Amino acid sequence: MKGNDQVLKTLNAMLADELTAISQYMVHSEMCANWRYGRLHTAIEKRAIQEMKHAEKLIARILFLEGNPKVGQLNEIRIGPDVAAQFAIDHDAEVGAIAAYNAAIKQAVDSGDNGSRELLESILKDEEEHIDWIEAQLDQIRQMGIQTYLTEQVGE
Repeated sequence: MKGNDQVLKTLNAMLADELTAISQYMVHSEMCANWRYGRLHTAIEKRAIQEMKHAEKLIARILFLEGNPKVGQLNEIRIGPDVAAQFAIDHDAEVGAIAAYNAAIKQAVDSGDNGSRELLESILKDEEEHIDWIEAQLDQIRQMGIQTYLTEQVGE
């Protein structure tokens, strides 16, 4: 089924966002593993895997709409030098993702592409869960201080 060219362009832009997020989260996860923050390593790695699943679904949708997935296109990958900076960077990325998915959903609706709308809505829900988790971590850091927070992340 041939999809709307603008929707396909947007789906490829979302794919680039997801592929970028995978790389960013994997580096952050491995940095946490290197620092022996096992709980953070595991949590961030799971988020990267969820982003991989988003990318996979976007690729499948693009192919279904007879488009060409552009998997070699990444946005700027931002790496935080410490945990607090990583959370700030990841929060910014999720805010951008939520705005982009909302705009993409509107475009899909306006184009009459309810299949893409449904996919984008499901990914949006995951992105909202991501930002909720990040905001909870930032709140914990503010409430208990970074040193106490990091002490809690050792293990697993």
